[in-house]
Amino acid sequence: MSMDMLQLADEIIEGRRLSRGEDLSYFITCDYDALCEGADKIRKHFVGDKVDLCAIVNGRSGKCPEDCKYCAQSAHYHTECNVYDFLSEEELLEACKLNEREGVDRFSIVTAGRDLSGEEFEKALSAFKRMKEECDIELCASMGFLNREQFRRLKEIGVDRYHHNIETSKRFFSHICTTHTYEQKFATLKVLKEEGMKICSGGIIGMGETWEDRIDMAVSLSEVGVDSIPLNALMPIKGTPLENQERLTEEDIVRTVAIFRYINPTAHIRLAAGRALMENDGKKAFESGASATITGNMLTTAANATIQSDREMLSEMGREVKACSQS
Repeated sequence: MSMDMLQLADEIIEGRRLSRGEDLSYFITCDYDALCEGADKIRKHFVGDKVDLCAIVNGRSGKCPEDCKYCAQSAHYHTECNVYDFLSEEELLEACKLNEREGVDRFSIVTAGRDLSGEEFEKALSAFKRMKEECDIELCASMGFLNREQFRRLKEIGVDRYHHNIETSKRFFSHICTTHTYEQKFATLKVLKEEGMKICSGGIIGMGETWEDRIDMAVSLSEVGVDSIPLNALMPIKGTPLENQERLTEEDIVRTVAIFRYINPTAHIRLAAGRALMENDGKKAFESGASATITGNMLTTAANATIQSDREMLSEMGREVKACSQS
């Protein structure tokens, strides 16, 4: 007997939570339209119509020692990635102010590499401090495997959220990266939780994983209780081991978004890379559980969706976005 997805959505709204050990295989074959409709209903109940817009700046690019098979910035592969050292405080501050003027809710400095330490970490702290003083925008960081003391220092100056993707399921992780482990990722999320920081953690779909792997990733994130889940659809990059990976269909991406909403009803489900694989920059995904996005120019792949076009599309859908400030 097939699962009634709208009834399940109502049960989740009333308090039911899906967990590891349950048979969740019905998500793979259930009626697509009913799944999407139910996911949107859950989104509206728990998160509402406000769409959280996040913008990122690549603070340090390339030469990463990690071997993540999807990444243009890994030193293990020959790609046409830009390579530069940590940006100046003025460049970072200007990027933050520009995004604030455009009506973005949250701004993050992202850096290539296993972690950020020493002088570069101090530079990041100094830039964040000025952003907190001079801008009215929420701050996030994505700097790899930082330690507890570094998280405390970030939080003290006003960075209230940290981004650290688990990338995929526990089973599939070693197929994607061998220079660090899934367990190390989770240990970092645990420290973030203990330090009272909000957690942004998701991953990439379309790397060769199964539907079961995607469901497992969604359940793992629900167990941590993450606040924001960025979902990237792989955009295969020439020179990486996944360069010939077949691109996902829009229906596969949207079904994944909807599944994540059922399993993580209160989190922001955030569209990240790969929106170009969907019509209208992912409008259907926003109607199927997505409540947030990374907007503007993304890190390593061309973004079709500019901040302005995102705001226009979302407003036309009846969703709320932060007002632009006068420049």
